[in-house]
Amino acid sequence: MSPFLRNYSLLKIPILREDGKPAWPELFPEEEIQRIRETVGPRHFMAQMMMEFIAPERSRLDPAALIEYDLNFDARNSKLGEMLTTGFSAYWDPSSARGNADGSVCALVLFHAPTKRAFIHDIMYMRVSDHDLHPMATQAGLVLDFLNKHMIRHLSVETNGLGNALPEILRSLAAARNQPLTINRITSRERKEIRIIDALEPLLATGRLFINKPLLNSELMAEMQDWTPVGANVDDGIDAVAGALRSQPIATRTRSQIFHSRTANTEFKI
Repeated sequence: MSPFLRNYSLLKIPILREDGKPAWPELFPEEEIQRIRETVGPRHFMAQMMMEFIAPERSRLDPAALIEYDLNFDARNSKLGEMLTTGFSAYWDPSSARGNADGSVCALVLFHAPTKRAFIHDIMYMRVSDHDLHPMATQAGLVLDFLNKHMIRHLSVETNGLGNALPEILRSLAAARNQPLTINRITSRERKEIRIIDALEPLLATGRLFINKPLLNSELMAEMQDWTPVGANVDDGIDAVAGALRSQPIATRTRSQIFHSRTANTEFKI
């Protein structure tokens, strides 16, 4: 019996010809190819559409590709400066935050769907004392303060491991404060390195990831500078930002869109 695929020929037709023109313009015009490139990022585009595999180990996160902005976010009218945002994601990637343990980080990312831009607006690194008898409750209080500062009422929490108990701690503390809160439980199963690459690389490569000016001196920038997909990394902030980027954004609405006054019609007969 002949071996399977013996003497076979391999046909490879990349989506772009050598001259840079579409191989199938009727199916994939230049505008659609650009949309695909921006959606999946350069590494996936080369592997899936150009059939030239690039190993994840070669990926890097270039902090110089971040675009700085210096604007306030007003949750009452959903505006970042004069731009009307379309969504936000507040994401908490927890840890014990003690001693040499991983950092516990909460990140807030804003979105503008028409331009496919994302804005890293704020990030909070938490550390608690080794003598704190209730470290997770202490962190929950800090996270609620963080949300309250930005007038945010929705939070995604990674509940792997010790994070499993956090939703109930948060709800109990929020109720005691009379602070409205909706919690989305997130369970991550992918390798952290892949989560980070897939979330940040496409936005960085296409100039669609922005960062608030005060964060330029934060730990996040140092993490991005030193990060690689292999070896030991300090990447707690990057992982929280990646979680926020991958989460389904909560639609932002002005308060007038949420609350509407109604006048009852009393001109009727029984």
